[in-house]
Amino acid sequence: MVRFQYSEYLYALILLPLLAVVFWISRRQRLRALAAFGNIALVQQLFPNVSEAKPFWKFVLFALGYAALVIGIANPQIGTKLEEVKREGVNIMLALDVSNSMRAEDLKPHRLERAKQAITRMLDKLSSDRVGLIVFAGEAYLQLPLTNDYGAVKMFLSALEPPMIPTQGTNIGAAIRLAQRSFNAAEQRHKTLIIITDGEDHENDVLKATKDAREDGIIIHTIGIGSPEGAPIPTYVMGMPSGYRKDRSGNIIITRLNEKILQECASIGGGVYVRASNTEFGLNLILEEIGKMEKKEFGTKVFTNFEDRFQYVLGLALLFLLWEMLLSARRTQWWQKLNLFGHTTSTTYRSYGTTL
Repeated sequence: MVRFQYSEYLYALILLPLLAVVFWISRRQRLRALAAFGNIALVQQLFPNVSEAKPFWKFVLFALGYAALVIGIANPQIGTKLEEVKREGVNIMLALDVSNSMRAEDLKPHRLERAKQAITRMLDKLSSDRVGLIVFAGEAYLQLPLTNDYGAVKMFLSALEPPMIPTQGTNIGAAIRLAQRSFNAAEQRHKTLIIITDGEDHENDVLKATKDAREDGIIIHTIGIGSPEGAPIPTYVMGMPSGYRKDRSGNIIITRLNEKILQECASIGGGVYVRASNTEFGLNLILEEIGKMEKKEFGTKVFTNFEDRFQYVLGLALLFLLWEMLLSARRTQWWQKLNLFGHTTSTTYRSYGTTL
C-alpha cells in the first residue's frame, strides 16, 4: 500500500498543464518572430546549429523533474507491515434512490447531489463502522459490499447518476430485500439500513419487505428527500438542461415526497424517519441512533508500519533537472554531420550582392 504523508502538496501538480500551455505559447511566438523576417525555412538556415527538437525535450525533462520533486516533497510511504486490528462498530447499508425524480431541484443543487454531499460528510464522521452502498430505481443493485474503506465508498458515490440504472421507477422493496441478502443472515444484531429516497414507490411491497427485514434483525431508518409540494424533473441533452419531463398528455410531471410510506417503513423497521432540507439533511440524527446500538468487534487487516520513499523520488527529480540543465539547445555535432537526404549546406548566402 502506498500513501502520501503530506498529500496536500500534490495540488502543486496542477501547475503542469499551465506550464505546458506557456511553453506552447512561447514556441508559437518564436515561429511568428521568425516569420516576420521572411520565409521560416530560409531564416532557419541562417542558424544551422539551433535545434528545433531539443527545446521540447528540455521542457519534458523539466516537467518530469518538477513532478518528481512535488511527489518527493509529499513523501510517498510504502506499507511494510500488515496486522489485524480489532475494531468495534455496526454494519451500515446505505440504499440511495437514483431514479430520474431525484434530479428535481426542490433541494439544491438537486435531490441526488444533496444526498451525495450529506453521505460524504457522514462518512467523515465514521471510524470503525462498516459501510455498504446499494443504488436503486426500478431495480436495486449492490454497488459496494460492506467495507471499512470509506474512500472507496466516496469514489463509487461520486459516480452515481440516474442513467446508470436502465429500469426507471422507485422500487424501495427491492432495495430492502437486497440489503437483507447482503448482511450476514446468521447475525440478528449490529445491522442497520438507511434508505434515502423521495418515497414515490411504484411496487407497493415496501411494508412486507420491511417486516421481513426487521424479523432478520435489521433496523431501518428512512430519509425523505424532496418536498410534499413537489417539483418538476429536469431533462438534459449533452449535459445541458433542455426542459422538464412530461407525461403522454404533454403535461409537466411533478414529483412529490411521499412521507407516509417512509414513516411507516421506519416505524415497522424500528428506526426513525427524517425529512431532509437544504439546511439539515437528517443523517446526524440517524448517526445518534446508530451510536446507541450494540457494537460488534471487527477484525480488519491494516498496514501499521510505513517506510519513507521520498529520497528515491527526489533523487529522480535531481537527475531529470540536471539532465535538463546539461542538455544544450544546439544541435549535436554528429547529427549535423549525418546527411540522410544528401542535402548540402552552405554557409554563404547572397542577398542583393552582399555576402553573409
